[in-house]
Amino acid sequence: MINAREKHPSTAGDPQPATGNQFTLGFYFQSLTRMLSSPARFFSELPQENGFVQPLGFLITSSIFFSAASMTTVAENRLIMAGIWLVNAVAMPMIMAGITFMVMTLSMGKRVAFQRLFSVYAFAAGVTLLASWIPLLVWITEPWKWFLVVLGLVKGCGFRWIQAILIAATAIFILILMLWSIGPVIAYLRY
Repeated sequence: MINAREKHPSTAGDPQPATGNQFTLGFYFQSLTRMLSSPARFFSELPQENGFVQPLGFLITSSIFFSAASMTTVAENRLIMAGIWLVNAVAMPMIMAGITFMVMTLSMGKRVAFQRLFSVYAFAAGVTLLASWIPLLVWITEPWKWFLVVLGLVKGCGFRWIQAILIAATAIFILILMLWSIGPVIAYLRY
């Protein structure tokens, strides 16, 4: 007869393995090291069901560093600007993941979970935020971020290279149109 502990080893009192619902600084530094050393392998090893907590924690941690470091580049309203940078750094990957999900669903009918798309954007943006606060490096970090996004779509979501490039380019185009269309509203509200 099989003992209940043998049948279900997870109930044996041993600690559970870390799941996608836990974020620690150890996870942050491990992920950062893996992303910098081998991003293709990192994205290909993303768990199928990784949840939102770990990618969001990674993104928020990098965003806090980015916002704090960016305060050294402005002379006035540092705290206000840091708050704006923080919100922008966290919100933009979410928005871009949503746009990518919409483009993917409408154009290809392919179904990749939103959590997976968000993970790709969160990890790609989180890594590049660490250097993005330096004003002249934006010319390097933005292309690097988009390369990481395309790589994540290929290795982590199963797209072909041409599909990933077209979806990312379309998402960027839609974002630019959205920002361009709300520009007059923001200008009106400022004055």
